[in-house]
Amino acid sequence: MKKIIITSAIVGIVSGICGAFIFQKAATSNSSISFVQEATHSNEPFRQASYHGVAVPSFTDASKKATPAVVYIKTITQNKQQQGNAFDFWNFDFFGQRGPSSSSGSGVIISDDGYIVTNNHVVEDADDIEVILNNQKRSFKAKIIGRDPSTDLALLKIDAKGLPKISFGSSDGILVGDWVLAVGNPFNLTSTVTAGIVSAKGRNINIVNNSFPIESFIQTDAAINPGNSGGALVDLMGNLVGINTAIASNTGSYNGYGFAIPSNMVAKIVKDLIEHGEVQRGYTGMTMKDITSELAEKLNLTGNAGVYVQQVMEEGPADQAGIAAGDVITKVDGKTMESLANVDEQISLHRPGDLVKVTYERKGKIIESTIKLINKEGNTAILKKYTYKSNSLGAELTPVSKTEKDQYGIEHGIKITGIKAGKLRNMGFQEGSIITRFNNKAYDKPEELEKVINEAKGSISIEGVNPQGGRFNYNFFGY
Repeated sequence: MKKIIITSAIVGIVSGICGAFIFQKAATSNSSISFVQEATHSNEPFRQASYHGVAVPSFTDASKKATPAVVYIKTITQNKQQQGNAFDFWNFDFFGQRGPSSSSGSGVIISDDGYIVTNNHVVEDADDIEVILNNQKRSFKAKIIGRDPSTDLALLKIDAKGLPKISFGSSDGILVGDWVLAVGNPFNLTSTVTAGIVSAKGRNINIVNNSFPIESFIQTDAAINPGNSGGALVDLMGNLVGINTAIASNTGSYNGYGFAIPSNMVAKIVKDLIEHGEVQRGYTGMTMKDITSELAEKLNLTGNAGVYVQQVMEEGPADQAGIAAGDVITKVDGKTMESLANVDEQISLHRPGDLVKVTYERKGKIIESTIKLINKEGNTAILKKYTYKSNSLGAELTPVSKTEKDQYGIEHGIKITGIKAGKLRNMGFQEGSIITRFNNKAYDKPEELEKVINEAKGSISIEGVNPQGGRFNYNFFGY
């Protein structure tokens, strides 16, 4: 698995969904995907054991229910053989990788006909994906239905029927202190179950490598180790409440802290990917940040609760709702917001065109307003996925959105949304990179950029924006 300062591992996968976002069946699919509409942590019967005459929770039922739905995922990445010389840029592999490499992770079956949720980082560079069921007797080739780098989620599909599936539980219903189980495949061990409690909610740990990261993790002390990425975090009913994603560790192994993507967020993203092939993400047109004690003192705020509005886009949704820079968002959809992660999670449950109720404070006055969310192109339409697949470049290319143009201050660009074996991988480009100019010329159509790259020789320059928002300028000589 990939390792960063916080090593990716895994904790859960697809959890519940609430209110208007609960769906029983994808509109464009016959798949049966089950959702628990009420919180499952309270007043629900579950097996108990007796220890010296004292009733204690037993994890037997939850383990039996969840384990069959957790799969082992193996990926193969074809690294092109280095050939020619170091000045032949198209064929030169900067990282010196030769031949295929493999990695593994976990996934969760959410429908009996083969939809599987996992982490984006488990499959994003994969040329081939194999799914091995819990009983080790059946394996399948998987295809990617859709990916969402902003939340580190991916949806796969295998050609199978009658599979054991997991039911979604409500991540809103899980409270700090509740028991949870982490199910995954650490160290290539099938269906390992560990137990712990919910240590915190709404954690932002800055591990999503994307220009529009959305992090609001469930933190748990259930043991999670490498290979668990994409596995299930379940409640005592065996219902999915999170997708295991990361561990906080200096060694790469369990050190007491694990993080999972909440099931409510997962369920909405899965629905979007099945119906449209692309996440229908709503934008507020404002930038915010957490309130520190220093900021509260500087602004004479009464406390650290809420989220500070840094900037509001002119004529954007927040501006039209009357919100201004300097306001403090205290509630969204009637729910108290204690951090930016809380706001991001709540907004992520909505689509463009949805109306979101916002409560904010301005100079001691409490104001309520309604924001109408927009999509990344600045309107409220449902976006259809458009991706140009270039076999020669080994990549999927997409024109940059209006939101990305505004954020980076660019007028043109082609975004690399998928990289396979080929020229762009050899050149060292990352998923999410944007090419703004090639040989001093801007391009808006992926097929035109593909043509000029394939025909380019001699002195070559490439300008663009990396996934972290930084600018780059490559100059080299190609044969």
